[in-house]
Amino acid sequence: MICISVTPESRRLARADLLNASRQGDLIELCLDHLVKSPDISDLLDAVEKPILITCRRSQDGGQWTGDEDERLQLLRQAIVAEPDWIELDLDIANKVPRYGKTRRVVAYTSLYSPLGSTRSEIDEVFEKARAADADVVKFTWPTPTLEAAWPLLSTVSQKRDLPVVGMGLGPCGLTFSLLGRKYGSPWIYAALERGMEAYEGQPTVGDLDDVHRWRSISGSTRFIAVDGFDDGMLAMVGLFNQAAESAGLDARWLPLAWEDTSRLKQMFEKLKIQGVVGRLGGDDRLGELAERREEALGDDGPVDLLMNKDGAWQGFGCLWRAALLALEEAIGGGDDRPLDRRNVMVIGTGPLARTMIFGASRRHGLVSVAGSNDQAAQQLASETGARFVSVQNLYDTLVDVVVLADPALELGSRRGQLNPSFLRPPMLVIDVAAGREDSEALTESRSRGCPVVEPETVWWGLVGSLFRSITGQDLSPDIRQHG
Repeated sequence: MICISVTPESRRLARADLLNASRQGDLIELCLDHLVKSPDISDLLDAVEKPILITCRRSQDGGQWTGDEDERLQLLRQAIVAEPDWIELDLDIANKVPRYGKTRRVVAYTSLYSPLGSTRSEIDEVFEKARAADADVVKFTWPTPTLEAAWPLLSTVSQKRDLPVVGMGLGPCGLTFSLLGRKYGSPWIYAALERGMEAYEGQPTVGDLDDVHRWRSISGSTRFIAVDGFDDGMLAMVGLFNQAAESAGLDARWLPLAWEDTSRLKQMFEKLKIQGVVGRLGGDDRLGELAERREEALGDDGPVDLLMNKDGAWQGFGCLWRAALLALEEAIGGGDDRPLDRRNVMVIGTGPLARTMIFGASRRHGLVSVAGSNDQAAQQLASETGARFVSVQNLYDTLVDVVVLADPALELGSRRGQLNPSFLRPPMLVIDVAAGREDSEALTESRSRGCPVVEPETVWWGLVGSLFRSITGQDLSPDIRQHG
């Protein structure tokens, strides 16, 4: 179930908020601590047919209660007499509010500033206290900025216990917990009704869970593929992947997460049965740290944007260079099986991304040259890859058919270390593999000078398709791109 919290300040708003939440949620949390005046709880319970969970939290537990503790206890006792479906009671006061009627009890442990569970005994101790307080469900709330911080919460939910567990992770990996909580059978997870009504920054909305993460179709058998990051670009990719997987009948979902320490990460992936990790566009140094082997194109330091567990070892792959190469060949066209054959390809850049593009273009029989903001670094890269070195001084006199911009820090200008815009002239075909999904300054300049360009959107969709195919073995449906 999805539990949507409502935090009204007046009785009139309370009824409206309950009605709005009932249209999308399965369980509604009514937070009494935000109300200015004492409510008629029975009247509010009659406002909707969905089950309601009553809470009244102190500021130390993330709530807005400003009265004294005796008044709060009295309000909770009055609330339970109205017989809501659920009532939440803090662990330290649960024994002061006796069970009444059919109302079930959520006994909650909250730590706003540090996670519980550095040792197993800490969590077990909370469970025993909650059991003694006559709990039907035990709830944990603590910060989850990273997978490491969320791990005790995930471990708690994934274990079979005689008392069910729900949790609210505060921070980006709260979403990670919510998705895994569905897999492991948590009774419900928490979501905001809409943007601007989040209980904490980054909390998913019910729309996010349904439309992006396809939460309701996650089951105990669902396979997860991790995605590094929670930014809008990565979440857009997650939504497309999940839509494509569901359309193809695959019981797989993409799991956004974040981490700081890699020392235990592989063990966590193993316990979560995660077999693949999608990195950030252009490669992810953090994935590179985890790779035990790399494909040939990446060399020792190439940009890893996909990590797969193959035959018990984590292998790093680069899908961006493949997507960029395919987009280049499609742009050249002409019906040739090898459109780059014998064409003069100039790679601008000296880093790992440039190395992969030199590898790909050389394999496709392009005549590859390399230049960069630092002549010495460009000469070294040329020597290592078998490409032709061109100094910046001679760049503008070199015959070029295709320009591959592969430097994320590239600047246009006439100063030392910059690329002079006058170099860009038709009929050069220009691609910027470091641009992401948006235009770069270099692409805009290329268009203005009449150069044909490979659109970054084309490269991005190629990358999405390559990642999906590498993970699932299936091609991305054209319908997904049409509606994406």
